[in-house]
Amino acid sequence: MMDEAKGTKVWKRFPPRYVIMGFFLIVGIIALIAVAVAQNHHSTRNSKYGIVLDAGSSHTSLYIYEWPAEKENDTGVVQQVDVCDVEGPGISTYANAVKKAGYSLKHCMDKAKEKVPLEKHQETPVYLGATAGMRLLRLANEDAAKKVLSEVDMTLRSYPFNFQGARILSGEEEGAYGWITLNYLLGNFKQSVWPQFMPRLFFSTGTIGALDLGGASTQITFVPNQESIESPEDIVNFYLYGKNYTVYTHSFLCYGKDQALRLKLLQDSLQDPLTSRVQDPCFHQGYERTIDIADLQNKSCRPPGFTMSSYSLLQIEGTGDYEKCLASIDKIFNTSYCPYSSCSFNGISLPPVSGNFGAFSAFYYVMKFLNVTQAPMDKVIETVKIFCSKTWNEVKTEFPGIKEKYLSEYCFSGTYIISLLNQRYNFTKEKWQNIHFLGKIRNSDAGWTLGYMLNLTNMIPAEQPYTRPLSHATYISLMAISSILVISLFLIGYVTFCKPKCLKKEII
Repeated sequence: MMDEAKGTKVWKRFPPRYVIMGFFLIVGIIALIAVAVAQNHHSTRNSKYGIVLDAGSSHTSLYIYEWPAEKENDTGVVQQVDVCDVEGPGISTYANAVKKAGYSLKHCMDKAKEKVPLEKHQETPVYLGATAGMRLLRLANEDAAKKVLSEVDMTLRSYPFNFQGARILSGEEEGAYGWITLNYLLGNFKQSVWPQFMPRLFFSTGTIGALDLGGASTQITFVPNQESIESPEDIVNFYLYGKNYTVYTHSFLCYGKDQALRLKLLQDSLQDPLTSRVQDPCFHQGYERTIDIADLQNKSCRPPGFTMSSYSLLQIEGTGDYEKCLASIDKIFNTSYCPYSSCSFNGISLPPVSGNFGAFSAFYYVMKFLNVTQAPMDKVIETVKIFCSKTWNEVKTEFPGIKEKYLSEYCFSGTYIISLLNQRYNFTKEKWQNIHFLGKIRNSDAGWTLGYMLNLTNMIPAEQPYTRPLSHATYISLMAISSILVISLFLIGYVTFCKPKCLKKEII
């Protein structure tokens, strides 16, 4: 009897209409949440992946990219998700042992198999782009270049990906794709997703120029004043995010930092044909190196007026003098001929540089080592002067963890960058402030590979885009109905349970 009495009290306290109201309130809230989640949920089932191998002159790197299958303004939204540096030198050095060229890539390709989801392997494209090192090999020995690419091709085809081929990029492609990468990562293209959550790094409404320095070549790429274009062969056009871009780009083969050093050393070997000993201001005092002349000679990369040396070995003695180093570097450029209103060097047209520029690859790594990535030009010059004037023993003591081969060449590299940017590209003291030395941007490496991938996504057919379960009108209607239901039930519940004073008076 007592239990029945308790049950009757509870029932009186919560009559059926309250229970029904509570039920509909819960259903309304669940419906509201379910409709919103179902309509806006994005799964990873439409993610695509792409793999690009950058086969440079000194090393090879593998980049893995991911992007949604649905496109934005006909260009995929690509992000770097992983990178793997291949052990050993660039593939062009395997001209006499081509089997090693393909084998060297296996470690990073195995890593890519683990990173890309298994169900995505067969549809994931793999591209290998070889740059200046292979361009030089092709000029010197086309048959050897073909064999290296064939071996690389065979290795990459053995993996369960959709291999799209290995090819040698032109210098202009390398420069243009680097420019695309830079501006994509900085949000300078018309991309609806960027302004919402990414601040721009530069306060420019246009694009930013790209400066790339590799081991065997260097590239300069930017959108020039249309009236200053004098060499149509240095112009490329892109259609990205619904907009056309006319871009100037030129690649200087043999003027990457490694090949430029070879050019200078060959030039030095002409100083005195009677002796093989050379005092080199671009190396620290106390530094000595013996170089086989045969290792320096490259039919495609020779300084102006070069003649064969009468001796086989070049013995270098460092003197560490910035000013003299700068003067010796100047000799590898031909500035006596210019058929245009303005040139960089070797008779190549260069429109006046203006606006912001991003300098990456060796530009960044050398400036980072010298700790001058954000310094004005005067400070950069002063820093390089001081560094070059140090003795070799002082430098080795100060930087014990760096390989001597690389450490010994920072004086030359720093001086060469100043010569190239200031004297050849005409970045004056004022314009130098517009150069931004960049390594990674938004966790992606600055370089040509992402730009290459962005361009290729236009040719990769997007799978059936993810369609929302409801039309926009239906979605809005259901959200409105669910919201009204929830609000109405809350109001009814409030009136019923709280009984405001005005209602109480009416009841009395």
